[in-house]
Amino acid sequence: MSWTWRLEGVGGASVATAVSQSVPVHQTQSDAETWLGETWRSLAEEGVAQASLFCDSELIYGPMALVD
Repeated sequence: MSWTWRLEGVGGASVATAVSQSVPVHQTQSDAETWLGETWRSLAEEGVAQASLFCDSELIYGPMALVD
């Protein structure tokens, strides 16, 4: 299983930022959630408005707003 985040702008389109271009693939849901918890402020500063978590190609939850 691989856990990844889809990072989106305000309109829901996928966005590419310096941080989002290096979004890692995680081995566990916990690792993926920890990564987002550690990087969401930087992502929001770069224009990421929301994130959705996927396990392989299945949407687990989201989109979740990145707000301070």
